[in-house]
Amino acid sequence: MPVVRAADAQVREIHNARFTALIRPGTGSAELCVWQTEVAPRSTGVPHRILGEEAFVLLSGEVELTVDGESATLRPGDAAVAPAGSTIALANVAEVAAVLLVTVRVGFAAELPDGSTFAPPWAS
Repeated sequence: MPVVRAADAQVREIHNARFTALIRPGTGSAELCVWQTEVAPRSTGVPHRILGEEAFVLLSGEVELTVDGESATLRPGDAAVAPAGSTIALANVAEVAAVLLVTVRVGFAAELPDGSTFAPPWAS
């Protein structure tokens, strides 16, 4: 049984967030990816179009998730799903970091505002 120890998880920082890869092909998964995202206080992420469905569960803090122009505030325990092809952005207006658990299918990618495609290493 593959087990990912927190101390061994790969961590990457991009834009306003820190991504901790938990479950992905590199750790033994064939179909699913799960990571933890820590969104910096008082920050807004780069809007991007996701090329696969993405699910979010807020563990701590508070974030504003915008999906195709519709925004909702998530509080601890809240969950949301963004459909494939939607444009999303995460903002943290609080004074403390917000932590989310995120899941997608293996092979997930996103299109950035400049038209380039980004395949996050924590989802491959």
